Amino acid sequence: MYMIKSNLAISRRNMIGSLAALAGTTALPMPAWAMGKMGGRVRNGMDQLSGPDVDLHVGSGLFRTGSRSGHAIAVNGTVPGPLIRLREGQDVRLNVHNMLDEDSSVHWHGLLLPFQFDGVPGISFPGIKPGERFTAPFKVRQHGTYWWHSHSGLQEQMGHYGPLIIDPAGPDPVQYDREHVILLSEFAAMHPHEIMKKLKVSEGYFSRQKASATDDYDFSGAERRMWGRMRMMPTDIADVSAPTYTYMINGHGPDDGLELPFSPGERVRLRIINGSAMTFFNIRLPGLPMTVVQADGQDVQPVEVDELQIGVAETYDVIVQPTKEGAFALAAESMDRSGMAQATLTSQPGRQAEFPALRDPPLLSMTDMGHGGMDHGNGAHGHEGHGAKPAAAMDHSQMDHGKMGHGKMDHSQMDHSKMSHGAMKPDTNLGAAPMDNHDMANMGGMKMRDTSLLPDSVKVGPGIDMVAMNPMDRTGFPGLGLDNVPHRVLNYRMLKSLKMDHHKRSPDREMQLHLTGNMERYMWSFDGKKMSAVGDDPIRFRYDERVRVKLVNDTMMAHPIHLHGMFFEVVNGQGHHQPKKHTVIVQPGSSATFDVTTDEPGDWAFHCHLLYHMHAGMMQAVSIEFPKDA
Repeated sequence: MYMIKSNLAISRRNMIGSLAALAGTTALPMPAWAMGKMGGRVRNGMDQLSGPDVDLHVGSGLFRTGSRSGHAIAVNGTVPGPLIRLREGQDVRLNVHNMLDEDSSVHWHGLLLPFQFDGVPGISFPGIKPGERFTAPFKVRQHGTYWWHSHSGLQEQMGHYGPLIIDPAGPDPVQYDREHVILLSEFAAMHPHEIMKKLKVSEGYFSRQKASATDDYDFSGAERRMWGRMRMMPTDIADVSAPTYTYMINGHGPDDGLELPFSPGERVRLRIINGSAMTFFNIRLPGLPMTVVQADGQDVQPVEVDELQIGVAETYDVIVQPTKEGAFALAAESMDRSGMAQATLTSQPGRQAEFPALRDPPLLSMTDMGHGGMDHGNGAHGHEGHGAKPAAAMDHSQMDHGKMGHGKMDHSQMDHSKMSHGAMKPDTNLGAAPMDNHDMANMGGMKMRDTSLLPDSVKVGPGIDMVAMNPMDRTGFPGLGLDNVPHRVLNYRMLKSLKMDHHKRSPDREMQLHLTGNMERYMWSFDGKKMSAVGDDPIRFRYDERVRVKLVNDTMMAHPIHLHGMFFEVVNGQGHHQPKKHTVIVQPGSSATFDVTTDEPGDWAFHCHLLYHMHAGMMQAVSIEFPKDA
């Protein structure tokens, strides 16, 4: 089955008129959504809309993929909703018609536009009531690959999302012969509120990869005892996974056999969008290298890799160039390796690729528990990450570093003599902290919740069950499970903006935010405070302020943190070529830093893009003052 790609360059009004005329002459039934009705079978896949007026009709229906079916929210009768195709510099009116019996919304993810059209209920507008229409008129100021989705409740999980592509006003810096949009998502037959309820009442409810006394994971007895003493699970990678989800590409599960055509020698642009609610994907096409040319819609210098991990809400554009006829597997394996979204890039209709088997699940390490700076690899005790946090602020209360020559650092109580340094495997990847050779049983005695390490801005309470002792910067880490694969994998430090920016200013000030949570109670927050507690107390910026923001992840899960309304620059060592992004993954127990120029006035959302984390409270509002002459 080929992806259906219609080149509709007409408004919805014209479309409905055309459909009505067609139905009248051929006796074909009109689509339900075109007549203002929903509730029937939702179509897999998406159409395309463009032009100065774009109309989206949000309704509900029954969706099916493979053996799973259930309630869905469709836009214009499909899941995903239609691809919106715009051009940089054009004026557009995006009209959202809410045909649900509940409030709805659409957030234009990654778009620069006046804040009141950003589509976040409670922050930038009140939401769209049932039966009402909301219009966002604005001039398109950018180009690139983006997407849109509901910001109301858990509607996004049910299918309320779609891709958005903006062609450049001038020549495209990326040369290609053909393109395919790759929109990754999940479908669950279970209602998302039921998923949320189960996450709240039972820790690890959806995990089928838990470590146990009889599992096959490569752990020593000491390691197992250590994890047990910490009351943590090294397999706690994803909150919801394949037993509940069907992973999809463009609304098609693996059973649909989605095919993407190519001709030998073509440069094929894959616009990869992670529109899922909760899943990080590892993307590869075995035997076919990928050249990354865009990240989050921003042009970057081409970099060739064999695999990349894409966090929720991120986008990557890559170029592939198959030189001969055949079929290549586009494998999008979930980060916990419980399942895979699939499509075949093929030169012949019906010719399917052979997909690789799921790899073994990755395991969390002490680095993911916030002990990242303690590089004990090879017995050298390099402590490479201690520079990431002032030594005085670190908790070495239970360590005896006295024999390690750590200079002025107070390691007097850390007893490494009891640590068998042969038990742990070294990890040579940037940002990964090898813990080889330690007797990890002794590590279990470390305090996992030493709140004395937290600044006063963090509210200490039951919403925090872990504090990263030494959260090192891991922008050089390729993602969980990809640090030991035998091929090239993308990491943030490999990203360089295409154009040099000589106008970057040094930060006017710095701030630090902690990503906090309690896994057992499924509580998520910024600085220990849920959105419901800080809704009237946003993070405030002056207009055109230059701020360096350090995000510290005090949890054992990777969080994709998204800032609405503007781009920030990831501080990755690339100087005037720091890449601009709208979403940054903060690795477990680690930190990531970005610089932002706050020149988009108004109120914006700032949150973890894992849907259930955001819903549980890991969200904040950002308020940027208006310029004095506005």
